[in-house]
Amino acid sequence: MSGQSIIVLVLGFLFLVVGLIMILSGFAEEKGYYNALSRKRDLREFITHNPERPEPGSLQLGGWISIAVGVLILGLWIWLH
Repeated sequence: MSGQSIIVLVLGFLFLVVGLIMILSGFAEEKGYYNALSRKRDLREFITHNPERPEPGSLQLGGWISIAVGVLILGLWIWLH
């Protein structure tokens, strides 16, 4: 294995790990936000989810994109070797 191959493998796995971290933190942020709202008196925002909060969804989407890039990098590395 050459040094460049190891760098490509590390990069692929890095994208996978970062993607998983982003997805899990997005779920945790969304859960924490709506659980905090459920303890308040005014439940309109909790029930209607209005106004929308794009941050948790953005984290999750970014995580899925990162995982796709990581799988693509690893797949290309396997295919070319």
